[in-house]
Amino acid sequence: MTTVLIVDDSPTERYNATRILEKHGYEVEFTTDGESSLEKALEVSPDLILMDVVMPGMNGFQATRALSKNAETAGIPIIIVTTKDQETDKVWGLRQGARDYVVKPIKENDLISRVKAILGD
Repeated sequence: MTTVLIVDDSPTERYNATRILEKHGYEVEFTTDGESSLEKALEVSPDLILMDVVMPGMNGFQATRALSKNAETAGIPIIIVTTKDQETDKVWGLRQGARDYVVKPIKENDLISRVKAILGD
């Protein structure tokens, strides 16, 4: 089964993303901040990471950069999922190593089509 790691400090956002992904047959793991996303990615070896940006401590841009520079996690694609909707934010997120960028609130069809495009489903 394909595993997606959700990194988001909002219980509501985690719930919504989990519901959508599980409905479409994905297994979901989650963590609530950037620091623990590094450990969790090594622990569960997810097929994809959905990364929030605005979180306490290490933000999603920093976590994305760290994951994409670590030899053990560099191959895991990351989709940034955030309320930050400025073009400069998107460009910055992609420069940190993200493969795609989705603005909240997430829409089921949009999220699933992007996940499938990256995973080759």
